[in-house]
Amino acid sequence: MPAVFLGVRHHSPACARLVERTIEELRPAHVLVEGPAEMNARLDELLLGHELPVAVFSHYRDEHRAATSWAPLCDYSPEWVALRAGRAAGAEVRFIDLPAWHPAFAERANRYADAEVRYAEATERLCRHFAVDSSDALWDRLFEVEPDDGLAARLDAYFALVRGDAEADAGDRAREGYMAAWVRRAVAAAGERPVLVVTGGFHQPALRALAGVPGTDGIIDPSVEALGAVGASGAVGGRPFGGGGDGWPLGADGWPQVPAAPAEARAGSFLVPYSFRQLDAFAGYQSGMPSPGYYQQVWEAGPEAAADGLLRTVVERLRARKFPVSTADLIAARSLAQGLTALRGHPRPARIDVLDGLAGALITDDLDRPLPWTSRGTLSTGSHPAVVEMVAACSGDRTGRLHPATPAPPLVHDVAAQLARLGLDGGPGSSYRLDLTDAADLERSRVLHRLRVLRIPGHGRTAGPEHGIDPVFTERWEPRPSPGREAALVEAGAYGAGLAEAAAAALSERTHDAEAGADALAEVLFDTVLCGVGALSEQLLAELAARVGELKAPGPLGDVLATALGLWRHDRVYGVARGPLLGAVIDGATGRLLWLLEGARGALGVDLPRLRAVIAVRDAVLHAPELLAASQATVAGIAQRISRDPDAPIDLRGAAFGLHRALGAVPGTSADPAEAVRTVAAAGPDALGDWLAGLFALARDEVTGAVESGGGDGGATESLVDVLDSLVCALPDGDFLSGLPALRQAFAFFPPRERERIAGKLLERRGVRGSARGLLRTTADPLLIARAGALEEDVLRVLSRYGLGAAS
Repeated sequence: MPAVFLGVRHHSPACARLVERTIEELRPAHVLVEGPAEMNARLDELLLGHELPVAVFSHYRDEHRAATSWAPLCDYSPEWVALRAGRAAGAEVRFIDLPAWHPAFAERANRYADAEVRYAEATERLCRHFAVDSSDALWDRLFEVEPDDGLAARLDAYFALVRGDAEADAGDRAREGYMAAWVRRAVAAAGERPVLVVTGGFHQPALRALAGVPGTDGIIDPSVEALGAVGASGAVGGRPFGGGGDGWPLGADGWPQVPAAPAEARAGSFLVPYSFRQLDAFAGYQSGMPSPGYYQQVWEAGPEAAADGLLRTVVERLRARKFPVSTADLIAARSLAQGLTALRGHPRPARIDVLDGLAGALITDDLDRPLPWTSRGTLSTGSHPAVVEMVAACSGDRTGRLHPATPAPPLVHDVAAQLARLGLDGGPGSSYRLDLTDAADLERSRVLHRLRVLRIPGHGRTAGPEHGIDPVFTERWEPRPSPGREAALVEAGAYGAGLAEAAAAALSERTHDAEAGADALAEVLFDTVLCGVGALSEQLLAELAARVGELKAPGPLGDVLATALGLWRHDRVYGVARGPLLGAVIDGATGRLLWLLEGARGALGVDLPRLRAVIAVRDAVLHAPELLAASQATVAGIAQRISRDPDAPIDLRGAAFGLHRALGAVPGTSADPAEAVRTVAAAGPDALGDWLAGLFALARDEVTGAVESGGGDGGATESLVDVLDSLVCALPDGDFLSGLPALRQAFAFFPPRERERIAGKLLERRGVRGSARGLLRTTADPLLIARAGALEEDVLRVLSRYGLGAAS
């Protein structure tokens, strides 16, 4: 008997009906299904009696690569119907595709991602020919609303056109060669009985050629006429599907061996609950039909009943949200849908007929974007409320549920045991207040944080320390909605068998993220501490230290250094103070920052994050010198070079000058701030303000202290306040006004009490007695007052020019 190849679209009710009918009529010896071959020994588990949708979740992880993949199944998935109906008919049912961890699935998170999306030219040509907007509307037009008579022939022609004579990629060729080996073996084992092969339609033409089985079913007519069109748009002939040959050794059971994961890798597959929302193309799903709730109704009751149900559901949802929908609107929507069905020549209502009818009746506003069902993709932000409810009604809210006897990965059991042991298993509605100075509560906190970094829903932290030196010693965790918690736990099992191990692997993955900036790494560092660094992998902090040395932005890298240094110096809760691994992060970040700062270039302006990075370097040198490869004298020398570099940003030059002063002068060098201020002031008041901002960020004490001016007879002393006062008072009015914003920003680094001390010195210089605090309290913005004064001076000059000035 020949092998019968059924090419299907994943999650298509029409294809599911065809598979069920073919099995009933054919009674095959073998039913071969596109799916993960490593699950063949566990088909009984798959058919336990779950509430669909469910998915086969597969994971793979080694030191070079990590991958996860899902193979979703719902009631109307042809693959699911093939498994169920094949078993019921007494056939031997097997999955025949490569394991999801195989390199053939690289960059593909969904086994059933539509292949025709990757070969869109043919589908676009068919859409133009049949005058439809999208491949989904085309599919409905050709298959879902048409009678089932001749469905198999139309599917063959459609997939032959989609595949055409395009060369498949290496991943598809590997998969098709492997599946063809299963087909040949099944045909040989079946004798005179037929073999049914159910795969994605994109693979079906290639499998016919690769299987090399004599007498396979029929010759395909790859033309538009075969799809029932009037007038052809061009047939695609000749299909050189290269690749194949057996190339796959047989296992002990006589079937092609299932490739095994490398011994050093962690790989596995488990069943997880899935939801209609995850299946929906409007939510980003890559495969099969959109609107799973609607097509569930098509599967259960047919297109007519599904159309009526969608009309009612949309109206009910809109009314529940206080959107005005009258009975007349409902009648108009139904009439429009029926008219569109007839106008488009559909024998039964299609999904787009109903949706377009609803849109025409309910939306009276101008839309600023196309209706979402005219293309494939996620629903965009700002869509019309009626459109949002139509899409939600089509999507449905069903969530699958696994049979209680379904095996789970070790992580699921470890989490349940730890939650029970620590009294955290009170259910998703329980809240917890934890005292982090108590050992038992600290352990509870670490468990909850590990669940958080693994993205297990259930609880969220509403209060607690936000960074390494935050003086907060309590946490509060409140319940959060937890849909998908069971699936999230199973999927998190890809990271490890235990909760601590899995959290460490998840944090390590975030560390290796090529797009992770320093701010993200700072979050990883603190999350690592919150999760209990002592219980996690030492390799994780070593990786973080190495990754820090590759960052390019001084500001965020300074945040990493400040976080690590704060924890190393002050931690009283998490047990990481003076830890050697944090020391490695501090050393790496300090060395990298010195290199970045010395190479920085720029013009005027104050870069506050960069100034905070210089502060972090200063604190590391002063408070943790034993951790650093660079000595204090070396850092001081680097700071002096930066302060004298004319190409360096002016604010950084001021900060470097302050850093040099803070660390102590290098022997044989001069670091007179008064002299430096006079030199910078020659470049203009804006440059002076930016330079002072850098200086004040690092060394505010230099303002109020007395330092040698380096000039005058007898070594007279002059404070920096005196020098600045003299320079500012000598500025012309225009220069003062242009430089005032930068100067104000510089003095903003002083807290109110220190600003009051400076004001007192200014009054003392002028021999004025009064309250220094009064200088800091103006009736309006000082900049506005200065501009008003300048305007008054301009007015007086104009009046004087024309002899209109007031008498003396």
